[in-house]
Amino acid sequence: MNAHVTTKAPEQYVPIPEVKCVGIIGSGQMGSGIAHVIALAGYEVRMNDLAKERVEQALALIDRNLTRQVSRGAIKELDAKAALKRMSYAATYADLGDCDLVIEAATEDEAVKRKIFAALCPSLKPTAMVASNTSSISITRLAASTDRPEQFIGMHFMNPVPVMQLVELIRGIATEEKTFAMARRFAESLGKTIAVSEDFPAFIVNRILLPMINEAIYTLYEGVGTVDAIDKSMRLGANHPMGPLELADFIGLDTCLSVMQVLYEGLADSKYRPCPLLVKYVEAGWLGRKAKRGFYDYRGEKPVPTR
Repeated sequence: MNAHVTTKAPEQYVPIPEVKCVGIIGSGQMGSGIAHVIALAGYEVRMNDLAKERVEQALALIDRNLTRQVSRGAIKELDAKAALKRMSYAATYADLGDCDLVIEAATEDEAVKRKIFAALCPSLKPTAMVASNTSSISITRLAASTDRPEQFIGMHFMNPVPVMQLVELIRGIATEEKTFAMARRFAESLGKTIAVSEDFPAFIVNRILLPMINEAIYTLYEGVGTVDAIDKSMRLGANHPMGPLELADFIGLDTCLSVMQVLYEGLADSKYRPCPLLVKYVEAGWLGRKAKRGFYDYRGEKPVPTR
């Protein structure tokens, strides 16, 4: 995604005293981006995933992205090196035991997330706060799978995290005010802007964005326009920086489908029915950029529409 990296200098970040160490569960696109901004803001970061290789790959990606920011003059080389030194691998949940905050950034699957929280919480100190980066799933239900629903909150970072300014904060029914206040201060210490959402399916951003993407896929499915025509129309006709099908590939078609399913099941309205073509692409394993194929084929020098 072509966008400007935040120009806020790292020395302007002031870490909040209540948080010194942050655990991240999941080192994929979102987890690595969240780790990047948290380490750059001065916090210690411990990254956990199913395999050490995944964390090593994430750290290598973060290193490249920090180097890119240095080359653009967005941050200083010393700050980039310091951020990398603040990040480490956590082999088990026990290695997150002294973290003040743990952010879950695993796949957008409620069963997976609930299993993580049930296994994680016994390893945490009583004062630790837990957050989910879910983009659509009920915070109240996820909190109920923990031993600390009062200290649980939704912190939905936008993708790509080092670039996008917004964090959605979502309280569950049991979330205490002090948890919400600490989460707000923490997000703002990262240089982010906050939008507060009620705990409804897909919150604010994806409640609006994903049905638009789904409608673009229906437009393709029904033969109204080609991939190129649809994306060109929204870029040049609506001044969107990226066409909806290109954006779907960037997000991941599996994630798009998961959010649409949450909306469809949670709101019981046929307007949220996932497009059959989206389902077909996911079943084929054509998940977008990360799979090298989606609505575009990324295996060559230049992306080529697949329809």
